[in-house]
Amino acid sequence: MVWQETGIMDERLRFVVECLAGEETMSELCVAYGVSRKTGYKWLGRYRALGPEGLRDLPRAPLNHGRATALDLVERIVAAKETHPLWAPKKIIARLKRTAPELLWPSASTAGAILARHGLVSVRKRARLRACGNGPWPQAEEPNAVWTGDHKGWFRTRDGWRCEPLTVMDASSRYLLALEATGSTADDEAWPVFERLFEAHGLPDRLRSDNGPPFASAGVTGLTPLSVRFIKLGITLERIAPGKPQQNGRHERFHLTMLPLAKAPETDRMAQGQAFEAFRRSYNEERPHEALAMDTPAQHYRASPRAMPTTPPEPDYPAEAAVRSVRHNGEIRWNGGFIYVSKTLPAKRSPPQRPRMVNGRSASTPIRSASSTPGA
Repeated sequence: MVWQETGIMDERLRFVVECLAGEETMSELCVAYGVSRKTGYKWLGRYRALGPEGLRDLPRAPLNHGRATALDLVERIVAAKETHPLWAPKKIIARLKRTAPELLWPSASTAGAILARHGLVSVRKRARLRACGNGPWPQAEEPNAVWTGDHKGWFRTRDGWRCEPLTVMDASSRYLLALEATGSTADDEAWPVFERLFEAHGLPDRLRSDNGPPFASAGVTGLTPLSVRFIKLGITLERIAPGKPQQNGRHERFHLTMLPLAKAPETDRMAQGQAFEAFRRSYNEERPHEALAMDTPAQHYRASPRAMPTTPPEPDYPAEAAVRSVRHNGEIRWNGGFIYVSKTLPAKRSPPQRPRMVNGRSASTPIRSASSTPGA
């Protein structure tokens, strides 16, 4: 249509007014305004139906297009999101493709738009980007090369019980070994969890943690009763630098994934533990993982060939190690002074014995500590 540039709405309104006046035929008016008779009748009909508002241009987008997602697929995408509210569109589509590969599923971005239209996508404030990396340690190339452990920030269940979840994960396969509803960061709560994991899955080569309890403490070596147990089992300790949580970035990222569980606590400790276990199974066996090409962690994890020994072996000190006895307060004597090492290493006293005589004077035999660190 070739309306003049004086104003499309004004021209259309003037055209309709002259049509209604009846002084000229439709053909004559269409020639005068430079439009076809079909266009003329269209605007006259819209004016009679809607008044002046009917002369405005309507959206040109089609009501339906050939690439629209089928209604049954939309319903299944929405149902999957309602079943797994913590899953992103990419994970939902990966899961649906695995369960029904014969169907033509839309892209993850289209699934996201569908979920947004149904009000199932919440806008999150984007956190400031942090540096990523695994520190100076070797990469975990296979399962059980590195386990990572940490305590998630505490929260209270609805009956007021304080929960400090203990999480343990395999760094290579992202398999969530433990999500335990512990009540504190004490060693006596953490060790039963690790003991159960070692018996079920075997021993890892290395274990990475932060510098807080129960994994580390103040002192030259930072040892705790828990870390001493790890060392005796032949597990190498990896501690991230203080204030550098990004060195354990995969584990920190997992804590963001489980954050909604802390924001919606259960009734009591037992219920919280059951919710944690259900989440752990879903995370390992159902939830697709982007770093695993949308496989599940359970598809990549296997047990360690290093079985947990019935009795941990005693430390074998190298010939070049300087061996010192650890006093009851956790100190050793070194270069004429005392250095605090750890209260977890006091030497075990042997039964009283008759003093050994050297050059007519009594002398006691030093008792070796559990530390093989020179000067420790």
